[in-house]
Amino acid sequence: MKVTKPPKIENILLDNVFTKIENLFEQLLPEANQQIQQLENTLVSETEKETAGKPLKTVGLNLHLPQEQTLHEAEALYKEYYSLITTHKATDNQGRYLYWDKIKYKYGKQAELVWAATKINRLAGKKKITCFPNHEFSFCVPDSMQALLHFIDQKCGSHILLSDGATLSEADKKTLMMEESITSAQLEGAVTTRQAAKELLESRRKKPKDKHERMIVNNHRLMQKAAGLKSEPLSIDLILSLHRTATEDAIDNQAVSGEFRQSDDIHIADYDGNHIYQPPKFSEVPQLMQSLCDFANTEHDGINNALFIHPVAKAIMLHFFIGYIHPFGDGNGRTARALFYWFMLKNGYTLFEYISISRLLNKAPAKYAQSYLYTESDDLDLTYFIYYQLDIVKRAISDLQAYVKRQSAELQNFTAQITRFAKTNGLNRRQIEILQTAVKEPGRIFTVKDVAAQFQTAENTSRTDLKKLSVLGLMETLKTGNAVDFIAIEDLTERLKQ
Repeated sequence: MKVTKPPKIENILLDNVFTKIENLFEQLLPEANQQIQQLENTLVSETEKETAGKPLKTVGLNLHLPQEQTLHEAEALYKEYYSLITTHKATDNQGRYLYWDKIKYKYGKQAELVWAATKINRLAGKKKITCFPNHEFSFCVPDSMQALLHFIDQKCGSHILLSDGATLSEADKKTLMMEESITSAQLEGAVTTRQAAKELLESRRKKPKDKHERMIVNNHRLMQKAAGLKSEPLSIDLILSLHRTATEDAIDNQAVSGEFRQSDDIHIADYDGNHIYQPPKFSEVPQLMQSLCDFANTEHDGINNALFIHPVAKAIMLHFFIGYIHPFGDGNGRTARALFYWFMLKNGYTLFEYISISRLLNKAPAKYAQSYLYTESDDLDLTYFIYYQLDIVKRAISDLQAYVKRQSAELQNFTAQITRFAKTNGLNRRQIEILQTAVKEPGRIFTVKDVAAQFQTAENTSRTDLKKLSVLGLMETLKTGNAVDFIAIEDLTERLKQ
């Protein structure tokens, strides 16, 4: 993955703008240099006379006004650079925060001047984060970013009611909560199918068979832990605890679960093996991580603190900082994403218990890495990474809405199908919801204990509910010791039509 480091704007201005201005002034005052030289010589001579006690004479310059053509050239130069500054804002006319590579490709010979104009506008709106020793980060909030943040606020407030009024069923919640655990593990190299991973989590096997299964189980526990700690302030102990949960028995190298790295024998490479980034020295890690905690715990509300940072943007920054500092020998990505979710849930974005960003990151991991590189290569400008992650979040929200819409439509069809059956056979609300889950998850095992916990009823009530469904031929039974479990059948929909 090749990312070209942008040219410095001071060099661009020196090479292009200031040189032209200097040349222009030489045209504006063609006689000035000669007369100034004559003046210097005269002053030297008069100084010698003064020393000898001789009378001095008055000297002066006789400069002519510049020619009209030269004035037109000066005006044209001003208009050229004014036009660049006013045309090329922080983002392009499509609201994109373009990196140097894109501008270089798009504008050719004029690219450097366009880049300088763009950077000047970005510098004008730059907000600095100065709490990290020897690492000054910055970010901008252009209109297109504000629009993305507004979209997320509209769709993901402190509720789980979606825009069309539909809500998530308990079965949907459970399925969606598994999604991030599975895809985050896949993003880090776990080899598994979604269905196999889901069956693993549902089975609650105490001993995963291999490292890939262990990563999935660990990630599931990690997400649950992040949600459980959302009321806690961020601390190094909390971060180490999250990392320990993420990496327990799932590390390939010599890294230690729940501990910062103790060497600099680490670098970030692209998918071709090219060395693209060297993290800070391990001796800097404790101080940088404490700065990260201080940053997370500071109220950047624009009231108690002069700097305002939108909570979603700040959650994304926490994600970035873990990747940038790279405090662990392994498991940095999983820990970074867990902190993102922790901060989102902490700030009331409860829908994020059911939204998976890793699923989309996993579809284009090169772009994920590229967004890191853009920030690292362009004066630690976080805006690139924030934009990329906001786009991922927006797509993940849209995917969730589409999922719920599909599930709602299927549920309506299924509900219409069982209405007659339920009335005829006297099914209650709990039994209908059990069937709604069963039709989506053929082969699922329903235990009396689990169903009682789901509906907060006595186990005898749940046993009666399940037995009736079995008697009606809508579930099969499986005897396990003294207990009887109930299994969702493959052809449930067809049986309801009979």
